Amino acid sequence: MNQAIRSSWMAAVAMFALIFGAISYVQVIGADDLNANPWNQRAILASFCNDRGAIIVGGKPVAESVAGTESCAFQRKYTEPELYAGITGYFSKGFGSTGLEQSMGDTLAGNSDQLFLDRISQMFLGNEPKGASVELTLDPEVQKLAFDLIPDGQRGSIVVTNPRTGAVLAMVSKPSYDPNLIATHDTAAAAASYAELNQVPGINLNQNVSGPTGNLLSPGSVFKLIDTAAALNSGKYNKDSELPNPSSLPLPGSSASLPNYAGGNCNVRETASFAFALEQSCNTPFASIALDLGQDAIRQQAQKFGFGETFGDQLKLQQAISVFPEDLDQAQLAQSAVGQRDVKATPLQINMMTAAIANGGVQMKPNLVKTVRAPDLRVISELKPEALRTSTTQPIAGQITEWMTSAVDNGIAKGAAVPGVKVAGKTGTAELGDSGLNNSWFTGFAPANDPQVAVTIVMEGVDVLSGAQLTSPNAKKIFEAVLNK
Repeated sequence: MNQAIRSSWMAAVAMFALIFGAISYVQVIGADDLNANPWNQRAILASFCNDRGAIIVGGKPVAESVAGTESCAFQRKYTEPELYAGITGYFSKGFGSTGLEQSMGDTLAGNSDQLFLDRISQMFLGNEPKGASVELTLDPEVQKLAFDLIPDGQRGSIVVTNPRTGAVLAMVSKPSYDPNLIATHDTAAAAASYAELNQVPGINLNQNVSGPTGNLLSPGSVFKLIDTAAALNSGKYNKDSELPNPSSLPLPGSSASLPNYAGGNCNVRETASFAFALEQSCNTPFASIALDLGQDAIRQQAQKFGFGETFGDQLKLQQAISVFPEDLDQAQLAQSAVGQRDVKATPLQINMMTAAIANGGVQMKPNLVKTVRAPDLRVISELKPEALRTSTTQPIAGQITEWMTSAVDNGIAKGAAVPGVKVAGKTGTAELGDSGLNNSWFTGFAPANDPQVAVTIVMEGVDVLSGAQLTSPNAKKIFEAVLNK
């Protein structure tokens, strides 16, 4: 009898210990991961009808809680929804949350540690907690301009930053969508809209990462800036180096070859200076550099610009990781050196690479959140520019800037030239198989001698002429818009 009681007692103790351990894990160890999960409906439902804080751009809310219905006191509303959807994301009863609505969820809902005293105050007053507002670094005029520069029906992305502070001035992509369709209290309508939007190519609602931070694309010739930095850093090359520039480079161990663009000016010289090679975006000199230095040198330089990592936590958006592949043979290395094959980068990554060159080799953390304000409008946090890493030396960054300026003054990036302003730039064309279509890139900054703005543009699946019209000339418009403020 005593043995049966003892066994039952021990089993009860073990069960209580198991329950206590599970509760402790959920409340302490796993709480952050569970709350951050976009499919955590319990957290959504607990605050769905509350007065959630606003997301603000240029002093005006682009996401806010407005009066709802008798069953739900507040409804989430998005203003200029397609313009900001890639940043705000959505807050939905049926489909969780994405974008800043997810990553800043505790702050917007009033549940963050910073708002503890506010919650206590509201509790004594018998009120539901109010969320904090989040003010973004975006410039609404530049955001609108960048969005309009991508034609409807064209897949593309544009990132505009301040290279000195890392502040994001604009971040847009198309196709976009209307978050109001998913945030509606009508769950049947939300489900229908969600299913319909998920059929649109280029919209990535499920994985919560798309647009400038998530579209992994072949960077094409903008990757040659990394080759150039690696070459100068190696000590084997300098500003006066003459590079081999055959019209076509046989790929080692292969019957294929890597040509220069047949319609360009590269083939007028058998050797080329760095300035000429970047001005005309010749392929064979940079493939030769990579074969000379080896894949480790190129990969390490890519990593110094951010390949293989995300860009800090201040951006508050999920980010795909840009890739320079491992274990390349010589032929693959030559192709990778010109941003083709399996090299993949996000538009954000290319902008951060460019901004590091503009900032004397120092890469700043990209910042999207300018200030966070409590319900009584006091500032509880604000942007503080912070260096993320040193990507290259100041002399090397200065030399690359000089060559990028020459690419705009004398080369194929001249469409980005701004009268009276020195602009540094680099174009890129990444071929998409045998389709005749490309991903067309421009990345650069201005003024070259006093950088205030870095612009990266990519248009996906375009022909050469359309790509040329939609990249460098559009960068010029953005440079002018920012510098004329």
